[in-house]
Amino acid sequence: MISFENKVAIVTGSSRGIGEAIAKRMASAGAIVVVCSRKLPDCEKVVAEIEAAGGKALALSCNIADKDSLQAVVHSTVQTFGRLDVVVCNAAVNPHYGSMSDIPDEAYNKILDANLRGTHWLCQMAKPHLQESGGNVVLLSSVTAFRGSQNIGTYAITKAAEIALMRNLALEWGPLGMRANCIAPGLIQTEFARALWENPRMRAKVETEVPMQRLGQPDDIASVASFLASDLARFVTGQTIVADGGMLIADPL
Repeated sequence: MISFENKVAIVTGSSRGIGEAIAKRMASAGAIVVVCSRKLPDCEKVVAEIEAAGGKALALSCNIADKDSLQAVVHSTVQTFGRLDVVVCNAAVNPHYGSMSDIPDEAYNKILDANLRGTHWLCQMAKPHLQESGGNVVLLSSVTAFRGSQNIGTYAITKAAEIALMRNLALEWGPLGMRANCIAPGLIQTEFARALWENPRMRAKVETEVPMQRLGQPDDIASVASFLASDLARFVTGQTIVADGGMLIADPL
């Protein structure tokens, strides 16, 4: 049902976790996928696995907080493949775990630079190419955008801002034939979220009080991303799909 034949997709932070799952899912549906993250060898490993499964991919090093690095990824993609159809802004950082009252300025700025400013830059850079192809962007937000957090508050702020960014992109880009949407994952069992799901209290709470009673897996999010980026969602824009196993509707009592 979902096909990305003859389409080119950039997936940031795709050397592991949710990004890797999205890259592999899109490649399996025919996309040429640009796998990018800070560590090139990790990207090359994912590319090798995609190619071994019969797909096509390119590994590029990318620092999402660096404007020149992002521009190089977009330029290399278009120079190599002649087009750009999908951008999945998945990469994010969270160097501070604890109260916002204690976060150092350096960590605060790093989170905002990577998670928000970098996402905005990449969408700006991709716009002319996506306009030409009638493409779209999918931003990875989080359920933390909708609720407070005692330990990842600044990260949550950037995830809420990404939803606002996406809505405005959808508003501006719609008349130009482009779409923008978000996914807000719940607690997903990735290395990035290890501090959360290894917390015995939090894991037990998810596995007993959340309706689905389990942690999410990267493939759970890859399915949603593939739908939003595909032609099946051609009339869907400006939306945030919450994929959290029911975390937001769980009875707080």
